[in-house]
Amino acid sequence: MSLTEIQIKKAKPRDKKYTLSDTRNLLLEIHPNGNKFWVLRIFLNNKEYRRHLGKFPDVSLKEARVIAASEHFTENKNENQNLFGEIAEEWFSLRMKGKNQKYLKAIRLRLNKYILPKFANMPIEEITAGIILKFCQKIELTGKFETAARCKNVISQIISYAIMTDRAENNPVFNLRGALASHSHKHMAAIFEPSEIAVLMKSIKNYPFKIMRLAMLFSIYTAARPGEIRHAEWSEIKDEVWDIPAEKMKMKRRHVVPLSRQVKKILEELKPLTGNSRYLFPSPRDINRPMSENGVRVALRSLGFTKEQITPHGFRAMFSTIANEHEFNRDVIERQLAHAQNNAIRGAYNHAEYMPQRIKLMQWWADWLDNLL
Repeated sequence: MSLTEIQIKKAKPRDKKYTLSDTRNLLLEIHPNGNKFWVLRIFLNNKEYRRHLGKFPDVSLKEARVIAASEHFTENKNENQNLFGEIAEEWFSLRMKGKNQKYLKAIRLRLNKYILPKFANMPIEEITAGIILKFCQKIELTGKFETAARCKNVISQIISYAIMTDRAENNPVFNLRGALASHSHKHMAAIFEPSEIAVLMKSIKNYPFKIMRLAMLFSIYTAARPGEIRHAEWSEIKDEVWDIPAEKMKMKRRHVVPLSRQVKKILEELKPLTGNSRYLFPSPRDINRPMSENGVRVALRSLGFTKEQITPHGFRAMFSTIANEHEFNRDVIERQLAHAQNNAIRGAYNHAEYMPQRIKLMQWWADWLDNLL
């Protein structure tokens, strides 16, 4: 039975992603965060591929049907050609064997969400540097610079595998060196691979000095700016939130950070150690002063992480990139990071904007980090 606009609008998110069928080939994919995407099922050589057609309501039901009808594929189309999607699945099956499960999950996410919807049904020899560049630049336009670079790397590996198996002659990705925007500045160096983040988390949790260990974990879980964490006071901790006054914020606007279960546990452990101080993380030399601005940075270096790998500010970039890759609303992420609003008047009154979504986001982030271990 075909879908209607009313059915689509009334469709509610569930704990896991699910789909509603409009036709055999056209599906509406509904994500846990409420986003709804049109998906076209493509059948080639007895295999099914899925291509994203756009987000509802940006792409209406009528428009999705028109696109689906105009891009109809048969079983025999592109027969005997080396399709990128088939080679990608072969590469993943053979070359990713034995890799860390978290790493495999990240690669599969990039394939399914970004790469295969665009390239699955394309003969690999028809994929040019220009096509790949436009694909990556489209991702960059959403602010996901790291994702664009990672996708380019995965495409390169797949094409290189095709060359080794005599199904391609050259790798156009090699012509794109320096073509993509830099995803971060040196002072915002960050780690984005789940397997590497797992190593970071494990190293921090084994750090021998408890207060600094809790400071690093508090930094990662809250994704707040290093200066805000250094100057965090016990009086700012409420039942469920960390309420930071405007004068402490970079944009001079009050900011509220929802407290995940993990952050609450950190505060419980920290209270007997620094509860007699004004600050959550006071200087070891004077409890009436905040800890040094170099404290977390020095601790990270002592754990073996270089300044090119991670900085305290890089925890925010890590949070932003991972949350965006998991399709959380970008406005919610930006608000949680306390980034500047285009409308200054509106921004002055929206410290609690998107609060239900931000509570969910910060608990998801803490759980995601813990599930790496």
